[in-house]
Amino acid sequence: MVAELQKRVQGTPQASKLHVMVGDVLKTDLPYFDVCVANLPYQISSPFVFKLLLHRPFFRCAVLMFQREFAQRLIAQPGDKLYCRLSINTQLLARVDHLMKVGKNNFRPPPKVESSVVRIEPKNPPPPINFKEWDGLVRVAFVRKNKTLNSCFSSRAVAEMLEKNYKIHCSLNDIMVDEGFDIKEKVQKLLTENGYDKKRARTMDMDDFLGLLHLFNSNGIHFT
Repeated sequence: MVAELQKRVQGTPQASKLHVMVGDVLKTDLPYFDVCVANLPYQISSPFVFKLLLHRPFFRCAVLMFQREFAQRLIAQPGDKLYCRLSINTQLLARVDHLMKVGKNNFRPPPKVESSVVRIEPKNPPPPINFKEWDGLVRVAFVRKNKTLNSCFSSRAVAEMLEKNYKIHCSLNDIMVDEGFDIKEKVQKLLTENGYDKKRARTMDMDDFLGLLHLFNSNGIHFT
């Protein structure tokens, strides 16, 4: 493909403007660019999207073709069947629009899946939050998106992670931790007193999660 591309522009004014980089895009440091247009190997769709969204300096937009279901997840809204961690993380960082469907019969040989083209436009400036903290929260909530938050935060693994982070936070800020401290009790009290205990990730919007993250962080509960 590279040889064919270079052959097409050879001897034309465009030849001096073409710079070809060969390698694994996920492992390559991307140069400055304004627009990205790509038909990706579908198995790298998610890591590539977030490589783009975390790329600096900001680009103007990306027009990308994905497997149809992946594209639907990118644009899914609270309450939609396909609404997931991918949906809210992408929409936190960018505006995402579905542009068109591409049927499998447009390809030779036809693949087994349908495709869609989407436009991704990063939010500039980005929201003023720690993305790793944000992603840690939504990861916990969406592991079982149909369960209540009270249930999601009751698992042993989540409690152990939050307790470890809480004690680190207290140590760094010279805060004493009571001998009988129970992180589950603290978390469930915060959820209940602030009306989050019965909420479910599948119906929560961005403002819900931003409020929840602020609530936890302001009480010393962190996800990284």
